[in-house]
Order: sequence, then C-alpha cells, then structure tokens
Amino acid sequence: MSAPTPTPTIGTAGGNRRRRRGPRTWLAALPLLAFTGLCFGIPLGAIAFGAVTSTDATTGATRLTGEHLTRSLQGPYLGSLIGSVQLSALTALTGGVLGVLIAQAVVTSRSATLRSAALTASGVLANFGGVPLAFAFIATVGISGVVTRLADLTGLGWNLYSFTGLTVVYLYFLIPLMVLVIAPALDGLRPQWREAARSSGASGWQFWRHVGLPVLTPSLLGGFVLLFGTAFAAHATAAALVGGSVPLVTLKIADALSGNVLTGQENVALALGLDMILIAGLVMAVYLPLQRRSARWLR
Repeated sequence: MSAPTPTPTIGTAGGNRRRRRGPRTWLAALPLLAFTGLCFGIPLGAIAFGAVTSTDATTGATRLTGEHLTRSLQGPYLGSLIGSVQLSALTALTGGVLGVLIAQAVVTSRSATLRSAALTASGVLANFGGVPLAFAFIATVGISGVVTRLADLTGLGWNLYSFTGLTVVYLYFLIPLMVLVIAPALDGLRPQWREAARSSGASGWQFWRHVGLPVLTPSLLGGFVLLFGTAFAAHATAAALVGGSVPLVTLKIADALSGNVLTGQENVALALGLDMILIAGLVMAVYLPLQRRSARWLR
C-alpha cells in the first residue's frame, strides 16, 4: 500500500500569514492614528461642539443650537466666505497656469544647473509667507516702497492693500508651489509618446491636445485644488497686509475670537472654522482621487 499523499498546506499557511499580518499592520499604524487623533481629532471635535452648542452665562447650562452656523452663513460672515473663495479660485487658476508654463520651460531645458536652481528656488519660495512676506512687499511695492517711488506705481493706480495687491502677494508663493507639484508629472511624459505622435504626422498642438493634456489633466486639477486650499487657509500674510479692508474668512475668525469688533462671538468663529473645515474636506476629497489616478497614468 502506498502512503497517503499529504494534503498541501500552502493555502492554509498563506491564510495564516495573511491573518497574522493584519493585527501587526494595525499595531504599526497605532502611533500614526494616535497622533492624528490628538492633533486633528480633538481640535475638530472641540470646534464642532462649540459651533453647535450655546452656554448660558447665568446658569452655565449648555444646549444644542444651530444659531451660530446660521449666523456664519449670513451678512458679513457670508461675504468673507465668498471673498475667500473668490481670492483662492483666482490665485489658484492664475498660479496654476503660470506654474505650468514655468515648469515646462524648466523640464525641457537642457541645463541641469537651471533645473536645479529653479526647483530649489521654488522649494524656498513656496514656504516663504506670513509676516516676513508681507513686510517684503510693503518695503518694495507699498505706498512708500522703493519700486513704487521709482516707477510711480501709485500714479498708475497700483494699491498693494487691496484685493488685487493681495492676489499678487499670494501668487508669490503659489506659483512656486505649482512648479513643485507639476514638474514630476511633466517628467512623466515619455519621449516615446512624442516621437510616436511625430511619426504619425501629428503636430505639437495635436500631441498636447490628444496625448499630453489628457495625461496631465489629473495632475493639473490636483495642483489647482492644492493651490486653492493653500490660499483659502492662509491668514498671517493677509492679516499683516490688508487687515480688515479685504473680507476674508480667516480674518473674520481672528476678529471674532479676539473681540475686535463684537464680544461674545467665539462660537460664531468656531462655526466659521467648521465651514472652512467642510470646504477643506471637500477640497481633499477631490484632490486625493485625482492624485491616485495621475500616479496610475504616469507609471
């Protein structure tokens, strides 16, 4: 009699290995989950709780209310939300177009020195903001700025402390950010695609219309969304430059929390913060799938 053939255990071992891998993966991710919960979950919960509750000053009783959210979507608060969206959309669109053009020139350049210098400068300028950036523009193109006096910009109608001036300041760090975002995607356009299009008799415009732009569309949209979110959340530069002359939601939140205009508006400020979080969440919900799709195209 022949010995019975042992039953293969590869599948079982693989299944056990897969079952063991799950808990280990979760354990490895616990520090990240804890950090995310502490740094994002707790503040988000506090903002959401303050936005939908009201505390009686006399009795100290807390009750649920939608008054704060309603007020955040009315009057000057709604105007500040609209102003922030308009400024963010304008700067994101303009910065995206100019950033793509600069990135294309850098990527197609044969000079490694120019490419390295441009990308390094973009990395520095994309992170230059806040009060130092506002001071640099005030000293350069402000009312008494050096360039303003030399070129008589005031006579030409230039005003740094306006919506247009703030747009120019935002473009200073949004254009380099777009260069950093889109340059890897432009590098992903394989030369073989252009050669194949040229061999088929396609012009440069036809290549970009039927090959280049469809491939880059996810990255372009993702870059626009990233620039929009960056401009939407910016505060320090606008606060130091325009104060309250330009209606922005971040400035309204600061005024409400500090009581510069009205006192007792802290919960309205939390409601405005919740509105911003919802918009930022929508932005990220659009941005992340586009980035994943772009990565599949450019492998």
